[in-house]
Amino acid sequence: MPPESEPRRSLTLAFVMDPVEAEPMEASTTIVLMREAQARGHRVLYVDPADLGVEEGRVVSLAVPIELTDRSEAPVRRGKPRIFDFDREIDVAFQRKDPPVDRDYIVATQILDICRRTIILNRPTSVIAFNEKLLAIRFADLMPATRVTRRIPELRAFMAALGGEMIVKPLDGKGGEGIFHLVEDDRNLTSILEQATAFGTRAIMAQEYLPAIREGDKRILLLEGEPIGAVLRVPAEAEARANLHVGGRAARAPVTEDDRRIISRISPFLKDHGLFFVGIDVIGDKLTEINVTSPTGVQEINALDGTKLEALVLDRVEALAASR
Repeated sequence: MPPESEPRRSLTLAFVMDPVEAEPMEASTTIVLMREAQARGHRVLYVDPADLGVEEGRVVSLAVPIELTDRSEAPVRRGKPRIFDFDREIDVAFQRKDPPVDRDYIVATQILDICRRTIILNRPTSVIAFNEKLLAIRFADLMPATRVTRRIPELRAFMAALGGEMIVKPLDGKGGEGIFHLVEDDRNLTSILEQATAFGTRAIMAQEYLPAIREGDKRILLLEGEPIGAVLRVPAEAEARANLHVGGRAARAPVTEDDRRIISRISPFLKDHGLFFVGIDVIGDKLTEINVTSPTGVQEINALDGTKLEALVLDRVEALAASR
């Protein structure tokens, strides 16, 4: 008989995130990661990013144990919160706070980077360094035509060069917030550009409009640079955005050869910079974004493909912790 496998070492996992009770139970990737960790016997803690601090050179935070019961019910806080010393008491911390990457987000991330023993996913210095919209531009030849500027005349000229149609989006948004599909004959065009750029004081991203968006915007989840699943987010008829929470429909999506061509180019970069769990967005055969803060899509892919992607993530987390 083969030797019995060694018992799994119990870990303490902290989730640095938005208020845990407010997570959408049927869509949150964070929730299923927490649930899988709990099912494996690991301790699960909730940490409010605002509670992170430093004492005598060590990262500390108020944290509370979390228990997940019925799948339709919000997580339950068990016991009183107390101060935890990260490097002494926490094995792995998932940073799952949603954008915007504002001052408070940056400070919390910089504090987490002080940890020396605790594994922080994704690597804090990379999360700060790489804006989710701008990171993709490092692979500009894989993208649709793109311009970043705050100047309205330049945006108008770029739009004219594209044939009178483009997409604009803020650099610090999430979930489709602030995205507009602009056309030349729209009487509101100048007003929209004024609002998007805060009257020429804030840079935005403008991109070539891709008609393939009507077939869907594909989210591909990458674990240590390798694809583990994908979902096609198909926009509603009257909506320019494909995000699921604004009416997009989730559909099955294979990882195609075009997708693998994109992944093969960006994967070494992600691995080199400690970007452990990432979601890339692809429209047609074009890369549009690389999401490094709190990528989602696990529950949708699981439901469509009959998979359990959170198990793959926790397998790798346990392997990383075991190697320390």
